[in-house]
Amino acid sequence: MSLATDRGKVEAADRLTLYKQIRHDIETHILTGEWPPGHRIPFEHQLMARYGCSRMTVNKALSELAQADLIERRRRAGSFVRRPQHLSAVLKIADMRAEITALGRSYGYQLVHCVRRAATAADRARLGVRKTGKVVVITCRHSADDVPFAVEDRLIDLEAVPEAATADFAVEPPGSWLLHHVPWTEAEHTISAVVADDRTAAALGIAIGAPCLVIDRYTWRSARTLTAVRLIYPGDTHRLVARFNGG
Repeated sequence: MSLATDRGKVEAADRLTLYKQIRHDIETHILTGEWPPGHRIPFEHQLMARYGCSRMTVNKALSELAQADLIERRRRAGSFVRRPQHLSAVLKIADMRAEITALGRSYGYQLVHCVRRAATAADRARLGVRKTGKVVVITCRHSADDVPFAVEDRLIDLEAVPEAATADFAVEPPGSWLLHHVPWTEAEHTISAVVADDRTAAALGIAIGAPCLVIDRYTWRSARTLTAVRLIYPGDTHRLVARFNGG
């Protein structure tokens, strides 16, 4: 293999790494709310200068962000953070690790079960899709100061999130991984209460029949379900608080 061929492969790998970094950085600004809807994305020449890359590399990152409905590109005007297409309440999806750390407690994570398999009829019903190929099914437990904090049952559609097929969920919690790697455009929370069955009681270290707080969450991108997750918390140690401003 020639030196020129080797150099070409290195340059191609560098472009791939750079475009992913550009996309990730812009996604982070948007998803954290630092860049609100309508915010102008830096011009292409500014991004080229900032990352020391070609216009093609920048264009690839911006094109993918536009396809994910995170930005809109206006001819001769530039790119802007896309405004929501529907009026809805502001929703924040918190990273479990960040949530526990913010309480001044030590975060712990245990992967209980993870399998990649063909989707069943029940999986399709949960995801709200008529057909899909494979899914990732995950059960894990989050702890605070070595005390069970929540159990998580998650389903990821591999057709919508193919990158999840190679993610190492034994190392990184699925919620954290999704927040940092997969942009979403819409989400829904349903809050309910249940009593702990045998499995939940064992996972949370509580008595069978004890009250639990349940959050069922769905996230979508361009009307395609990305993931469905159920989070179960011990009811006697958790509460939900929301503060609103009068309009």
